[in-house]
Amino acid sequence: MKDLIETIVKPLVDFPEDIQVSIREENRAVTYLLSVNKNDMGKVIGKQGRIAKAIRTVVYAAGTSQEKKIFLEIK
Repeated sequence: MKDLIETIVKPLVDFPEDIQVSIREENRAVTYLLSVNKNDMGKVIGKQGRIAKAIRTVVYAAGTSQEKKIFLEIK
C-alpha cells in the first residue's frame, strides 16, 4: 500500500524525494501518513480537495481485501 501511495503522488509533486509515507496501526485500523514538501501540498490536495479525495478513493479501494479499515492522512 505504501508503494501505491508513492506511485500515485510522485508524478504530482516537484520534490518527489521529500515524499514520506509512514504507517500507524491500531486495533482494527491502519492509518497511512503522507508527508510532502510544503510547496507541493497544494498539488497533492488539489482544488477543493479533489485530488486528495481521488487518492483516498484509490487507497481505500485497494485496501478492501484487508480485514482492517484504511485511512490516509496528508500532512
